[in-house]
Amino acid sequence: MIPSVTEPDFDVGIIGGGPGGSAMAAYLAKAGLKCVVLERELFPRPHVGESLVPSANRVLGELGFMETMEEYKFPHKFGAVWTTGTSAYSHNVGWEGLDTEPEAAIRFDERKQQGVDKKYTYHVDRGLFDLLLLQHANRLGADVYEGVDVAGVDFSERHPRIQFKFGRRTSHASVRMVVDASGRNTLLGKQLKLKVRDPIFDQYAIHSWFDGYDRSLLAKKPEELDFIYIHFLPVSNTWVWQIPITDTITSVGVVTQKKNFAKSRKEREEFFWHAVGTRPELHAGLKASKQVRPFRDEGDYSYAMKEICGDRFVLIGDAARFVDPIFSTGVSIALNSARFASRDIAAAAEHGDFTKERLQTFEGTIRRGMRNWYSFISVYYRLNVLFTHFIRNPRYRLDVLKLLQGDVYDDEEPEVLTKMRETVSDIERRPDHPWHKLLNELTSQAFSPAF
Repeated sequence: MIPSVTEPDFDVGIIGGGPGGSAMAAYLAKAGLKCVVLERELFPRPHVGESLVPSANRVLGELGFMETMEEYKFPHKFGAVWTTGTSAYSHNVGWEGLDTEPEAAIRFDERKQQGVDKKYTYHVDRGLFDLLLLQHANRLGADVYEGVDVAGVDFSERHPRIQFKFGRRTSHASVRMVVDASGRNTLLGKQLKLKVRDPIFDQYAIHSWFDGYDRSLLAKKPEELDFIYIHFLPVSNTWVWQIPITDTITSVGVVTQKKNFAKSRKEREEFFWHAVGTRPELHAGLKASKQVRPFRDEGDYSYAMKEICGDRFVLIGDAARFVDPIFSTGVSIALNSARFASRDIAAAAEHGDFTKERLQTFEGTIRRGMRNWYSFISVYYRLNVLFTHFIRNPRYRLDVLKLLQGDVYDDEEPEVLTKMRETVSDIERRPDHPWHKLLNELTSQAFSPAF
């Protein structure tokens, strides 16, 4: 890929072939742009982030990928369940509609979504899902190269040059526009010194797959067996995800604060079993099943960027922002940021102008959505199990569901988020309130601007 004197090798160079990069390549190829995807790894490869939210369906539909999702029989995800495992959280706080059951469930089909015609979204084996989406982008016309280690981008000339190693060979590709979809590697974020650590969230996760885990142990209804489960734990600011991968394989991960996360791998695995041990049914079910993957851990993953776009570059998905996996936001944000950014990039190509000004619609939309996700996650952690009140209460249920479906990009701040913050503030001001001691300390400063 030797650059031409006058014309670049490609219109758009995409760093990373995960869901964001693949979706971007597919959108741009459909728009008639010549683009290349440079992916460091060889697919398929294991990856965390195995559950989608319904707003992802819009992107998969627009890209003509829904038939593939059904062909490969990814498990259908009809809703979500939160469990506490104890009635110790049940207090009469005087709110109408408060249900004291130690579980709350919600179905996605309770609220219609524009552009979403299914009652479900999907759980996915990310190794397979990412491979299929990347192949789909390639079939639509994008050039795809795997095993390519991108070292950086030279912006000193008119056309940026993506510098990379392919085996022992060092080379580069010239492009009109660079899309950083490198995930938590945050290539341009590091190179351009845009990355900022989140001052509030310092979460870590340890996770694995288990074959033969009996999902009925913590499911009250047979139709909820394949929902995503979020299990609250009595360990401070710690929770467990339970995600179906196949009919028999379940992904289980413990998310906690850095202070709880041991340094050695042995101690981390011991912490996993200690954490799930606080929910005896879950612990017994996992011990009776077969662990089919080694434990993997993720850490220091909460960050933002000072800028998510500039002249001739844009950051999407985890390359732009990541907070916490609690609402399965990662893949959805990656897909939707590709959806929004691709429109601006296609318009920029039509006008031959790849300056930052051409990306203002994308920047405004995605920052608004990320801000709403961040506020939602922050107030959720502070509310702790009190969050289930907003799920059960008919007054707020559909507004919360809208957020859980991933429709966070239109409103500056959904009204239910304001109500949640008011609830927290009221409880904080009243030490004698029965829920006061149950508030988590994780986001005690979360209602001030984080960046």
